[in-house]
Amino acid sequence: MHEPSADAQIPARLQPLVACVAAGLLVAACLWLALAGPLVDHEAPPAPRSTFTANVNTAPAVELAQLPGVGPATAARIVEHREAHGPFRSLEALLDVEGIGPATLDRMRPHLRPIRPPREAP
Repeated sequence: MHEPSADAQIPARLQPLVACVAAGLLVAACLWLALAGPLVDHEAPPAPRSTFTANVNTAPAVELAQLPGVGPATAARIVEHREAHGPFRSLEALLDVEGIGPATLDRMRPHLRPIRPPREAP
């Protein structure tokens, strides 16, 4: 019997079958990509990996200005209120700061660290 050589090619009688299988796989891959939709949505920004948080009792105005709904002027008022009246005892106390209403506080809340009650001296 004849042994195939190392550089053997696909026999001529099988070449049409191999070509049809390859073409079918290419068509199937194109259909899958077309039906799957976009692999990356370039319109939407990527979801944040972590959430920025701030402590309203220790954060400087520059850091507070990065909170949603808070600009440099409101951040400065938060720091001024904190310096004049002491640390905030609750997040709701931020409503006493001019320029912060319930809607602004709701936008800020996911980015604010909880306020812990002060420890009593032993």
